[in-house]
Amino acid sequence: MSGKSPVPVRIDPSLLRAVYQEARKSFPAECCGWLAGARDEHKATRLRSCVNAQSGGEHPTQSGRGADTAYVIDGEDLLALSRELDGLEPAKLIYHSHYNGRAYFSQTDHEVATSPWGDGPMYPVQQLVVGLTADRVVEAALFAWSDSEEGFVEIQRFAGADL
Repeated sequence: MSGKSPVPVRIDPSLLRAVYQEARKSFPAECCGWLAGARDEHKATRLRSCVNAQSGGEHPTQSGRGADTAYVIDGEDLLALSRELDGLEPAKLIYHSHYNGRAYFSQTDHEVATSPWGDGPMYPVQQLVVGLTADRVVEAALFAWSDSEEGFVEIQRFAGADL
């Protein structure tokens, strides 16, 4: 994605609402999963929710944190994600939620989503973060890897919903 701004993956409003519902269902724990779509299209058409293994303290960089402040995709789900990347409907973006109502890409999010060699994203996907509170989904933001910034940058913002 060097040289030009990353293009956001298109997310149908009903699919975005489904992500919001996953976040609401998991609250106050962080939800996680991915959206997939046809290899030859730049849009997401299918949701796959995942188990947040952080409740067992399995976070690769933040093992002392609970599932309310961190997420790590469970091993079986991670294997499925890896297999899908080579399939006809690969993952287009990974999503997770923040219970503090803010949609931002934290330093921990960046560490987990970046290759351990620091040379790009861990997976060729964008990252969607949903910010919600006990009362509502406040907002969501989409992030993508930028070679020129050597990190993830915000490329799209979404309104929340009363869920």
